[in-house]
Amino acid sequence: MSTLHCQLWSRLHQTADVEFISGLDPRTRIAEAASSLFAHADYPLANSLDYPGDPGLFGPQSVTWRVVGDVSTFIGGIRALLIQAAHPEVVAGVVDHSVYESDPLGRLSRTSAYVTATSYGAMPEVQAALRKVRIAHVGVEGVSHRARPYSASGATYAAWVHNVLADSFLAGYEVFGPRPITDADSDRYVQEQAGLGALVLATDLPGTRSDLARWISQHPDVDSSPGMVQTVAFLRDPPLPPTVLPAYRILFQAAASTVPSRIAEILDIKRYAWSLPSGNALTKALRWSLGASPSWQLALERTGGTQPQGVSFLRPAPIGTAHDRGNNP
Repeated sequence: MSTLHCQLWSRLHQTADVEFISGLDPRTRIAEAASSLFAHADYPLANSLDYPGDPGLFGPQSVTWRVVGDVSTFIGGIRALLIQAAHPEVVAGVVDHSVYESDPLGRLSRTSAYVTATSYGAMPEVQAALRKVRIAHVGVEGVSHRARPYSASGATYAAWVHNVLADSFLAGYEVFGPRPITDADSDRYVQEQAGLGALVLATDLPGTRSDLARWISQHPDVDSSPGMVQTVAFLRDPPLPPTVLPAYRILFQAAASTVPSRIAEILDIKRYAWSLPSGNALTKALRWSLGASPSWQLALERTGGTQPQGVSFLRPAPIGTAHDRGNNP
């Protein structure tokens, strides 16, 4: 390990000791601390093994399964929330109608459940996740501070939210992932995500990595707004448990370091020289502790896919195996 990696690992170990009993090994402590953040919504793939062979939207050979299954999504998710806040109408919908300030972990868990279901779910689970989003968006409408009407069901706003999320997961993987990703695979990921974007009725779905990055960085509607200032302040210092705050702050700065310059200026976020190396060190520590997503492992079991070379599944799938389910209905 590098010196920075060792220092971060020591800090994670110390903070994890605050809440979890000392009898647990460091991997388990950190895994439980991280997993507890996403435990505030029902797991969306609880019945996934009831759909044997169903590849869902993407399937075992997809780039999406590889990208979304890595811990770099922690950074990608924060990056997405930052960039999404740079659209005044989109962030007005969040500030005016969301409970993210009073229930941040609930909103985080629901967003995570949506990403999990649409990425790894069988098609009935994908459709269920999309229905939940459509229902949640009913009535989310109003007027922004610049007197523009907005509706969460609007295709242009759906495009901003979807494209930024897809772009951010990919950007996180490109910078902080376990291994380099080829240009061809990045393009293939963008094309896969465009298929999901069509299901959420988004318009403007770029088909290549470069086109997607350009669409976001040069988007004509981005600007500062009161909702943006409020959201960025919240993301900079959210009310998270003390066991995870030190790691979150490193993830936040790592995410900020990958935001396009024009949007970073609008958001008024700074990038520091230490952000990239500390983000890389932390993701290595998290990857060592958490391994790849157990939902990826579950989806491989459902589809009969093989475990990719170099990928470790360190946590059990959130539900039992098919054999377990057969013996314990």
